[in-house]
Parts: sequence; C-alpha cells; structure tokens
Amino acid sequence: MTPQSAPRKKVLVYKSQLLPYSETFIREQTRCLESWRGILVGDQVMEKGLSLDGLDVRVLGKKNRVVRKLVNTVNELLDRPSRSALSQLRKEDAQLLHIHFATEAVRIWPLIRALQLPTLVTLHGFDINVYREYWEAGGGGRQLKRYPERLLELANYEKIHFLAVSEAIKKSAIEYGIPEHKISVSYIGIDTDQFVPGPIPMAERKQVLFVGRMVEKKGCEYLLNAFADIQDACPESELLIVGNGPLEASLKAIAEARGVRARFLGALPSEQIRSLLGSARVLCMPSITAENGDAEGLGIVLLEAQSSGVPVITSARGGALEGIQHGKTGFAHEEKDVEAIKGYLKEILLNDELAIAFGIAAREHCVNNMNIKSCMRVLEGYYDTYSRAFGRSSAAEASLVTSASR
Repeated sequence: MTPQSAPRKKVLVYKSQLLPYSETFIREQTRCLESWRGILVGDQVMEKGLSLDGLDVRVLGKKNRVVRKLVNTVNELLDRPSRSALSQLRKEDAQLLHIHFATEAVRIWPLIRALQLPTLVTLHGFDINVYREYWEAGGGGRQLKRYPERLLELANYEKIHFLAVSEAIKKSAIEYGIPEHKISVSYIGIDTDQFVPGPIPMAERKQVLFVGRMVEKKGCEYLLNAFADIQDACPESELLIVGNGPLEASLKAIAEARGVRARFLGALPSEQIRSLLGSARVLCMPSITAENGDAEGLGIVLLEAQSSGVPVITSARGGALEGIQHGKTGFAHEEKDVEAIKGYLKEILLNDELAIAFGIAAREHCVNNMNIKSCMRVLEGYYDTYSRAFGRSSAAEASLVTSASR
C-alpha cells in the first residue's frame, strides 16, 4: 500500500450535545481535517442544532432518554464508564481522543481512563475562568461540584494534554494549577474563503453588529447604553443584535427604555451571520468578566468579522490582546468602559477613510494569521505528536515534544 492510499488515522472528537449554534468551530475543525479522519462523538444530537451533514457522527449509549439518564446516573455514582459507550468507541479503533471543554472531559473522566487513548482537551474559556467557589457551591450542577479537584486530577494523567484557544486562556489555566508543560496554544481559526468582504462599499454601511449569547459575560448592555448616547450623532446608524439567552428580556427592556434604534434578530445560523457581516460597518464585542469569573476566551466572531473586512471593537481578554490589532484592525477597550465604546463607535461610523483602512487591514490580519487552514496544520501537528508520544506511553518523549512545541 502506497503512502498516498494509506488510511487516515482516526480522532474521536467529543462534545456531549451535538451541536449548538454557538459551537460552529467544532464542526468546522472536524470538517477541515486533512491527514486525520475526524469522527464526531456525543451523547445526543440536538434537534435544533447545527447541521452535521457530511460528518461522521456517533451517538453514544442508550437511545431512550429516560433509560440513558438513569444509566448515566448509576455510572456516575460508581465512577465507572458506560459499558455500551466504551464498547462503541473501542470498535472505532481510533488513535486519539479530542475533547472540547474541560467540563466535558471531567464529566467523562472514567471513560477516558478506560479507553487509554492519548487525549487532547481544548480549553475555551468558562471551563478555566470560572471561580472554584462557583463549582463547589453547585453552580454548575451536582455532577460538577468537584470540578476544580477533578480537573487537576485529570491534568496529572500522563496521556492528557491541554490546548488553549489563546495565550490568555493558557495563562488562566496555569493560574488554575495545570502545569505549564501540559498546555499548548492552538488557535481555532476561521475559514477565510467563506468569510469574505461583502459587495456593499464601506462608505454605504451604517449597521453596528453584535453577535453572541445573551449572557452576562457578553456585555451587551454596555453596547446598548453606548449606542443610545451616540445614535443622534450617527442618525443613519442601526444596532443589530444576534443571539438569544437568559438576559434577552432585560436587554430588550434596556433598549426600549433608552429608545435604542436596535433590532433583536435571535439566534441565526452561520450563513445568515455571514450575510449580516457583508453589510456591517463595525462589529462590537464588549465582553466582561462575569460575577462567577467567566470570561471570553478569544471570540470567534471577532475573527469572522475581520475576515469579512469589518472593523471590530472589543474588550475580550484574548481578543483584545491576540485577536485584533488595536488602532489598525479595530479598537480594544477596558471592560465596562461605555465612554470608550462610544468614542470608538463614533470614530468608525463617522470616518469613512478610517473604516475602509481598518477593514482592509482586518482582512489581511485574518488571512495571514488566523485562517483555518494554517490553524488546522498546527492542530494536526499536535495530533501527530501526542498520538505518537502517548500512544507508546512514553513520558520522556512526551516531555521532549511538549518542550519543542512551545
């Protein structure tokens, strides 16, 4: 058999719920694998989730929801894996397990131990930023009350390595107690061939766009208050808000009370978000650190906007430091700084030359640094490295390749 016809190695890509609209990045990463064959694995396919057409998908365990919940509860109490799930996954004869979110890894820790596969765990944000006290008080549910303790236990497992979506997340993970040599940075990246500048000239665009779940850490209320104060100075402008969540009613109430020229569009698929970016003047992502410590990791929508030639304004931890170039592709500001948001919105909305220059630079930044093809080469490099090192249970080799990848 020639190298060209050799079968690709298999990686099991795990996420319990397959897949909410907010997790397009998992689908796209799995689709874009070249030297590896990705098999998307979960406990349930969401009825109103992302389309998984064209992907290899495996649903674990019992199909009956009630029976599955009962079996999972018993297995959790006994700290053992689901026998049916273990049997299913062993039959795949995969070389690697890739889990998105450390909360998911902790939840299936018995299954990880039983599979004995080299395992990569991607840290996205809330799974490493949320305060320990939140978990220990049961904020994440009964199953995750011991999350901080179990995460560090998992971090000491030889065959596990962590991938942080930004340097900011890596820093948080180290502060949490995960050894630095166990963490590498792997940017998610976006498809710069799909997210391209739209046909509407920048000078004709008047829309301010927000895309994100309506939760505390997204900081949408600060954008609403900022826009309310500048909309008279920018009379043709309009605020479009994409997303849903528990704060939707309160955010709509703020918009109504302040007379904001805003439209709430609900959750939209990626295709419609691309269309909106094609007519947006600027994307604003005023993220904050939530009361429980949750904070933005990087913010994929920041990259999607810039790839589409749209300037951005953000306070996201990773985004402000790594995802944009302040004063060149957009503006970075401190959390909750309404005055800064107001000033930056007016600069971009009222200065065509600035908006055009930012848009051109934003597109160039993403194509050169954040396109999914180059990011996937890095990810598949980690797949190769850790499947070889941990597949042979070689702690010495694992240490060497970790040092080399930093």
